[in-house]
Amino acid sequence: MTISIGNDHAGTEYKHAILAHLEAKGYTVNNYGTNTNDSVDYPDFVHPVATDVANNKVDFGILICGSANGVAMTANKHQNVRAGICWIKEITELTRQHNNANICCIPARYTALQQAIAIVDTFLDTQFEGGRHQNRVDKIPLSC
Repeated sequence: MTISIGNDHAGTEYKHAILAHLEAKGYTVNNYGTNTNDSVDYPDFVHPVATDVANNKVDFGILICGSANGVAMTANKHQNVRAGICWIKEITELTRQHNNANICCIPARYTALQQAIAIVDTFLDTQFEGGRHQNRVDKIPLSC
């Protein structure tokens, strides 16, 4: 499985830990995030991840910032992207099961590091249920 990951300054520590965790599990990871705690503009790191996901270059994306709101809003501007904010296991499961999310957005300031790693595992291990949810997911993109 191939994953793209991105983060702003609030998510650097979490990104490094998640990256190491995923690589230890044998995943290929494209790292688009900043590697420092110096203030940066999150869209600069979100767009490459969302582009990879939208163009099917990777299986999933992971984005990390302070609240996860900014990265989710930015990623969801891309066609074929369904970025969900995941802060607990149950929400993460539903984001995959019901919404077929393909980008997991983690709020680093509101989750513990081990919780964030568990969220990533849950996101990657949970399958989309399809069925009645497929019709709803099909209605998400705008066709102008």
